[in-house]
Amino acid sequence: MSEPNFQLERWRGDFGNSYVVRNQPTEEIVGIMEHVFRRVLSAAAKSPASILEVGCNIGINLRALRRFSSAELFAVEPNANAREVVLKDGVLDRAHLADAWGSALPYSDCSIDFVFTSGVLIHIPEPALQDTMREIHRTSRRYIACLEYFSRDPQTIKYRGESDMLFKRDFGGLYLDMFPGLKIVDDGFFWRRSTGADDLTWCLLEKP
Repeated sequence: MSEPNFQLERWRGDFGNSYVVRNQPTEEIVGIMEHVFRRVLSAAAKSPASILEVGCNIGINLRALRRFSSAELFAVEPNANAREVVLKDGVLDRAHLADAWGSALPYSDCSIDFVFTSGVLIHIPEPALQDTMREIHRTSRRYIACLEYFSRDPQTIKYRGESDMLFKRDFGGLYLDMFPGLKIVDDGFFWRRSTGADDLTWCLLEKP
């Protein structure tokens, strides 16, 4: 597993704290993400009994999942201010929220039915990206989902004035290249104009 990288340290510090302030769990955004995850989970053959979000920030996706899923929810989040909001708002308790990052998940092999990222892989550089994907694959019992920005060829995009904090690529394709046994269950695109979501390409993959 890779050691924490300087991008991760930014997310744990003032850069990440500013993100927490900008992103509030409004009724509108939680409702949008409820629609998103209802669609993603509808593709699964069986509703997962446990779900892990890698990089939950203030828990917008978890709040959306709580509205319709009975799954036991877990999350990892490296930013202390974000974790404080998740705990204060009762989204998760301390037993279900870990101070951790994607390349060092504190869960045993095949322990969570459904493991996902949403707008997280785009912020992870190599080699931590592949380490994170290996950890997600290791931890997942059955399903892996990623909701990220897509580019057929890897691109680095300027983000909040920084030139090394956002990376677009075909993340689903990278999962399939790294783990040939994975099966494509479904995929799609959440267009901002029609869904309100942030132009996210998504895929749902299943372990053999």
